[in-house]
This record gives sequence, structure tokens and C-alpha cells, in this order.
Amino acid sequence: MTPSPESTLIRIGLPKGRMQDGVLAILSEAGIHVHFDSRGYRPRLTLPGFDAKMLKPQNIVEMLSAGSRDLGFAGADWVAELQADVVELLDTGLDPVKLVAAAPVKLLENGALPVGRHLVVASEYETIARKWIAAKGLDARFVRSYGATEVFPPEDADCIVDNTATGSTLRANGLEIVDELMRSTTRLYAHPGALADPVRRAVIEDLVMLVQSVLEARTRVVVELNVPLDRLEAVVAILPAMREPTVSPLHGSAGYAVKVAVPRADLPRLIPRIKAAGGCDIVVMAPSQIVA
Repeated sequence: MTPSPESTLIRIGLPKGRMQDGVLAILSEAGIHVHFDSRGYRPRLTLPGFDAKMLKPQNIVEMLSAGSRDLGFAGADWVAELQADVVELLDTGLDPVKLVAAAPVKLLENGALPVGRHLVVASEYETIARKWIAAKGLDARFVRSYGATEVFPPEDADCIVDNTATGSTLRANGLEIVDELMRSTTRLYAHPGALADPVRRAVIEDLVMLVQSVLEARTRVVVELNVPLDRLEAVVAILPAMREPTVSPLHGSAGYAVKVAVPRADLPRLIPRIKAAGGCDIVVMAPSQIVA
């Protein structure tokens, strides 16, 4: 019996807020365009077989854990906070933040929280904050915040647990980091049940491959160059190819054309070495996708 289209449809959650632009850019670079409806909550993907909904990242985690979404992008911090039963498929590396404990500078003793004092700890991350309080053996009461946690101290809390990218907001509010609890990035997660179905798993794995190809391409560039006949091996020896470089003879047996994908970070040291080894006519291009 052939599965119906509805039974194989992948229900994907796309994040609203600070993660949205980065995720949509990755999908676009993978050739998957997202078209929004009038309200912007139920976009259409140009990749067939997907039913998309825009949700807050923490809601995506909740829906994945409950099984009402099969796939979704969210932060590792909310997966840890909600103790969600989900499977991590890939780490995009986007939106890196640290989950930290911070307190007013005036409260600290030698850069640490005062010992033997009852504290009030405010956070949106109740599970993570309570675990941290217990692990540190603090005499503390937890207060749940609903955004703008950094404004709680000093009147309404002694310490906060919050995420930060640069620490600038914390510093602007007179807070100093006293501990780092975890690091988080935007990641792609799946509900275990979606992966248990071979048909849906195959569709999900294809999407993962497409997204991964964009992430890989962002770390590499394609270098093309010409090299004289007698300098080919010297040039090839210094090229950090993914496997082996592509080598083609030039017209009239004048030498070889060489093409290779190399880590973008290697360019400053690599190009002078190629030139010194006999390479010339060097062209650097940015690929949009790389599938190994």
C-alpha cells in the first residue's frame, strides 16, 4: 500500500525572532525559498513535502517534544531547559550565545557571589537555573522572569541566569558574569517518531544534506589557477583539497588548470605559497553549496 501524501508530509517549525533571518538565509542558499502568507505564520516552502509554521523557538521545542511537529530549528538552550525528547540533526553554528549567571558588581565579593547570604535568582530558564542553584549549593529562591531579565537586579533579584551574545546588555545594566552554564546555537532537531518512519526519514535526511551543504560552502572557497607543466606536482603538494584537486590540461599543452575547494581561513597563507610554487592566474570564488 502506497502511503498517502498527508502521512508523509514533514511538519517543520521555523523560528521567529533573532533566529529567523539566519535560518531563512540558509534555506534560500540551499535553493529552498519560503513564501509567507498574509499573516506570516504558515509560509510555503518551494521544497515539496513540507508543511511549515512560524513559531517561537521555545514553542518549536515544545511542539517537537509533543510530536505535533516533526522537524524544527531551535536553540540548544531551550532543548536543555525543556528537557525535550528530540534528536539533534545538525548544528548550524548560528546565533551563538552563552547561558550565564550574572550579578551586580557591588554585590560580588572578589568577583564571586557572597557566601552565606540568601539570594534571589531570576530567570526565564527555570529548570537550568534551579539545577545551577543546587549544583552550587546556594541558599536561593527562584523567581521566574518573562523577558528583560537583566533589569531585575538589584531591587528584585540578586542574580540572574540569562543568555548573552556579547555581554554588552549585562554590562549596560551594571552586571558581571559570575558563571557560564552552557553554550547554545541554532540547531535542527527532529521528533524521534519522524525518524522511525523510513519514508519521512529519507525526506528529512535530504533536507539535512542540503542545509549541511550550505554550511560547508560557507567555510570554503574554490581556488582556480594555472600552472606550468614542470610545476604541477609542487603546486598540488601544497593544496589542502577535500580529496584530490581537479587537474585539466591547458590548450596547446601550455600547462595545467587546477581547481580545488579549500578552507576559507587558509587563503591568506595559501595564495602566496601557490604563487611561490609556480601557480599563476589565480581566481577565488565562493561556492553556494558543497556536497561531499
